[in-house]
Amino acid sequence: MTSRQPVRATDRLSSSEADDVLALAAAAGHLDGVYPLSEDVVLRVRGDVPYQGVHLLSYAGDRLAGYAFLEDGSGELIVHPDFRRAGVGTELLTAAGPGPLRFWAHGDDPGAAAFAAGNGFARARVLWQMRRSLVAPLPEIPLPEGVTLRHFRPGSDEQAWLGVNARAFAHHPEQGRWTVDDLLSREAEPWFDPAGFLLAVDITDTVLGFHWTKVHPASGDEPALGEIYVLGVDPSGHRRGLGAALSVAGLQYLAGRGLTVAGLYVDESNSAAVKLYRGLGFEIFKTDVNYSR
Repeated sequence: MTSRQPVRATDRLSSSEADDVLALAAAAGHLDGVYPLSEDVVLRVRGDVPYQGVHLLSYAGDRLAGYAFLEDGSGELIVHPDFRRAGVGTELLTAAGPGPLRFWAHGDDPGAAAFAAGNGFARARVLWQMRRSLVAPLPEIPLPEGVTLRHFRPGSDEQAWLGVNARAFAHHPEQGRWTVDDLLSREAEPWFDPAGFLLAVDITDTVLGFHWTKVHPASGDEPALGEIYVLGVDPSGHRRGLGAALSVAGLQYLAGRGLTVAGLYVDESNSAAVKLYRGLGFEIFKTDVNYSR
């Protein structure tokens, strides 16, 4: 096997390095059956959003053998299938330095669990991907009195949405810290469609909650998927039943586009959200695990 170079750290990737990381992620995803990078990390690899993180690169000759990204003590780590069980992952962890650290593993894989345990990491957080059929009937849940729905207006609604998002996800380690750059980067993505970004407003047009949907195109054997991308209700103006009504409204929108499957991500520990989604017919499809040291 080609000898490996020392792990290199950089705060910005060149275009060729970014291509190498995305190719590595694709190779790992093809073998493992689950893509190993979150949307947030992909945007940082591509340089689409400002960030304060660091990229760790382990090359073997001109091939990228392993990659990790770290930001605010949390990150993701991948080893190319051709270089696994050769110490690449451990070298990346060593380069990340001592002290508290959290890593996401996409898919509840026994190999990832063993690697984490062997390096002093413990299972700390679980994120479920849940799915349900959109062919099956949806319940009728009306909006609370005085609440109407309208679409998100790019260039106008950003600050109002960011305020509600921050309050709704005040204790969420990722979603609650979104900035205007995070939002604008999504608006620039090919998948963004304001027609599927539903805002619940009162008579004064104050945003009370939202259901932002996302459509994933069909890929291989996987059908096109309609996602509950982000759903939130402002706790300072909570209307009873608004979360359930918004959930159904977004699912009805996705079904109206001809999609047959819906999905979402939710923390296992968020009992209220899990109860809501189970009540709407969602079941666990895949699991992501956050390991902490």
